[in-house]
Amino acid sequence: MNSPKVDLSSYRNPEFDRGNPRWKEFCWILVSALFFQNPLSLWNGLKIWWLRRFGANVGRGVLIKPGVQIKFPWRLSIGDHSWIGEHVWIDNLAPVSIGPHVCISQGAYILTGNHNYKKKSFDLMVQQVQIEEGAWIGARAVVCPGVCVATHAILSAGSVATTGNLSAFGIYQGNPAVWVRNRDISTSI
Repeated sequence: MNSPKVDLSSYRNPEFDRGNPRWKEFCWILVSALFFQNPLSLWNGLKIWWLRRFGANVGRGVLIKPGVQIKFPWRLSIGDHSWIGEHVWIDNLAPVSIGPHVCISQGAYILTGNHNYKKKSFDLMVQQVQIEEGAWIGARAVVCPGVCVATHAILSAGSVATTGNLSAFGIYQGNPAVWVRNRDISTSI
């Protein structure tokens, strides 16, 4: 049987809009290497300043740890008092919206692009990701294209949110991530 095969030489991506000219993307790559991916870069205020200069919408009190990779800052929004942990990768070919008081733990991967495995040319497909207020993305967790992590939901460490929505105050675990219980937040001090 002669089955069709993937032919990566036929890959074309003319409809994908990078959002800015290549020279600006190149400038961002340099800034990113010096101030974001560099493990010695501890100047949080300078990181926020650079993100805003490149078009990101960044709220007050945001904390960005060393080793963070952000593909296109002009497609990034981060709400007040959110934390981005060490070695987080925000691969935002499409918009990524991170609400206020969100914690994205070490090594988490926010993914907005994928490939159409049904096509010989392996076409690029992109979808935005939304992480709402108070959500927590655990260490080494993966949020895939098109996923919405609703308010105060948790994606536990090492889990993969592949499709759809994680409901508000739900705790999700596994690959693919499934609901395991509700998140109860204590009001006592």
